Amino acid sequence: MDRHLIEEKLEALRQCVGRIEAKRPAAVKILAADPDLQDIVALNLTRAVQLCVDIAAHIIADSNVSAPETMGQAFDTLAELKIIAPELSDRMKKAVGFRNIAVHSYRTIDWEIVYNICHQNLDDFKRFARAVTRML
Repeated sequence: MDRHLIEEKLEALRQCVGRIEAKRPAAVKILAADPDLQDIVALNLTRAVQLCVDIAAHIIADSNVSAPETMGQAFDTLAELKIIAPELSDRMKKAVGFRNIAVHSYRTIDWEIVYNICHQNLDDFKRFARAVTRML
């Protein structure tokens, strides 16, 4: 496993989360009314999710288990390998769902959901990073 690569991705994840924390609005109406803020928050959330998926894929590739078929399954595999808790796996799979909506525009983004992610779910990324760091 390329420890340096994972550490670089963890640092990029830390920067994304920090950017969201610095820019998250005090009220959902502020986010809903500001397209530039929407771009900053959505892009950094999307990047954070993708970085976690990339880290998971790298760890799994170095293990003796089969490659997952979906991004969400990568987190199930990390839970099976006892790298992350099953509850965190479930939460990260939900983050992949948000990423898919944001990247592919499957439907209009609900800025209230994004606001809630910014205020209630950023710790999931931090928990993920701590779990990966412990295994390095």
